[in-house]
Amino acid sequence: MNYTPRSGLNIPAITVTGEDGKVIEDEQRRVFRHIVQQGYGADVIFGVGTTGEWNRLQNTERQRVIEIEIDEVRRINEELKALDRPQVEAWVGVNGSTKAEILANLDLAIQLGANAAVIAPLAITDLDEAETVRFFQHDLTNLIEESRRELPVLLYDNADIAASGREAHIRTRTVKQLSRLEWIAGIKVSAPRRVLGNYTKAALHFRKPGEFGIYIGDAMLIFELFRPSRSLLGRLREGWRDYLLYDALPIGVVSGPANVLPREWQKSWRSCWAGDEESMDRWQTVCRQFEAICGFDEGGRTVRKSIACLKYALELDGVITSSAVVRGTRSLDQVQKNKFAADYRRLRELIARDSHAIWRTRCL
Repeated sequence: MNYTPRSGLNIPAITVTGEDGKVIEDEQRRVFRHIVQQGYGADVIFGVGTTGEWNRLQNTERQRVIEIEIDEVRRINEELKALDRPQVEAWVGVNGSTKAEILANLDLAIQLGANAAVIAPLAITDLDEAETVRFFQHDLTNLIEESRRELPVLLYDNADIAASGREAHIRTRTVKQLSRLEWIAGIKVSAPRRVLGNYTKAALHFRKPGEFGIYIGDAMLIFELFRPSRSLLGRLREGWRDYLLYDALPIGVVSGPANVLPREWQKSWRSCWAGDEESMDRWQTVCRQFEAICGFDEGGRTVRKSIACLKYALELDGVITSSAVVRGTRSLDQVQKNKFAADYRRLRELIARDSHAIWRTRCL
């Protein structure tokens, strides 16, 4: 399979639904356009991921998002080509709670022409660890090989969506075995750097550097991982980092908050990749502040309501009119909405004051 994993900013798009849990197509399309920002936002759009509440949507609605995303990205790329801007890729989560749903969704992604698909093995309820490799080697391989076109697939490692009784992370030996499949192109990981390094080591047994992409799911980690070191202690830490990662740095970041701040997160990624400490510090402050305002005190403990905040921020910005979350996702009460709106307004003022206009998200 002749595919090079796309580097850069990977934005897991929210799913716009009504109170009934049904996808609102025109608003979903606006979200995809918003996060691309005419070529200054996402490098990759990842639809039907955890930020998109895939595990709470009916499978028919997941498939609707897949169809909408692939079609809308095709239209966006035609416009980007006319603007002489880099095109974006459409990655679709073909996740499901059963093997049958995975196969059906992957087949749809292949037929519609997605750039890549993403699968979370640990979220499949009727698949135990012992069967995982066989399911990929046989069922999924047969589907891909029998299709009219091959489709690269990335693994998705996220402890938050692991099925009951499963390990928090995919075992390293499983990643090692799956990386032997030609159509497995990389892995998206929400985990500490040690786990990232284990996966890098596993993949390098069978792939050359650059053939298997590692993407950071814990987005704030990029500000630590890519920070250059000048002191002796710092250089020791950097050496330890490179040792843990086997001298193969991740090639992209997966940022949920980039739904709201796509230009700001694109600049954050560029600053980190370039090792520009001054710029890194500035954007780290912005990203930390957004993360902070998504937490609320409830009974003496901080409860994070990231998805609800992303949707409400997009409603405040006029991108969407429905900020409803799917049943099972933590929602905001009116007091929390009022607090978030005030905090978000102050964050926007900070960005306007301290950043170049090209890296301020525009509500198109």
